[in-house]
Amino acid sequence: MEDVLDLYEEEDDPRYPTVCFDEKLVAPEADVRPAESMIPGQTERLDYEYERLGTANLFFFVEPLAGWRHVEMTERRTKIDSAHCIRWLVETVYPHAEYVRIVPDNLTTHIPAALYEAFEPVEARRILQRVEFHYTLNREAG
Repeated sequence: MEDVLDLYEEEDDPRYPTVCFDEKLVAPEADVRPAESMIPGQTERLDYEYERLGTANLFFFVEPLAGWRHVEMTERRTKIDSAHCIRWLVETVYPHAEYVRIVPDNLTTHIPAALYEAFEPVEARRILQRVEFHYTLNREAG
């Protein structure tokens, strides 16, 4: 954890941005019945029944030192989805950075090998040369 805390104490440097990377499974919902119209002085009445619209995954990117954030929605939370997000981060958001310091949790999808599963080896290696992982928990320590 000291490694991550040390990153947060550093000055913002666009050559080496520090980006927190996490995800959350969500279940979008829709109202089944429209809300009842309000009478002056009374709050709108909403029914408790809803329709579940499946599930989706939200990938969150936060660069705390620069005050930047972004949410990317995907159908799933796989290594492939994670790898595509990392490529997008490196190529689209930080094309001029020397490397991007990514702070992920220890979920098994947040690993360098995910890039090799998603892309040809040359492409995976090119992306990884511009990424530095700083896990919130030492992977060797468990």
